[in-house]
Amino acid sequence: METTSSSSVWVNRSTKAWVFAAAVLAGCAPMTETECRSANWYELGSRDGITGLRPQIDQYVHQCSASKVKVADSAYMTGWQHGKWEYDRRVHGSDCCSPP
Repeated sequence: METTSSSSVWVNRSTKAWVFAAAVLAGCAPMTETECRSANWYELGSRDGITGLRPQIDQYVHQCSASKVKVADSAYMTGWQHGKWEYDRRVHGSDCCSPP
């Protein structure tokens, strides 16, 4: 039987917490003008949907408006719908609905 000390469990939990916090904060970084201009909005929406996020289109519009870049919101939302469908299929294990 394997035993672990309470200090090693605390370090493991602490490390996981820092990794999670870094990942969350990285998702909050604003988009640069170059990123706004070169974004594949469908893919970005799909990524947000498949990770279980609500649509982030308002944030992207706000961030890119500073650079006067128009966001392709219909492409983003189409990608988000497909990503969200895939997320639901994986999480809930159901093929109840056809993809959008």
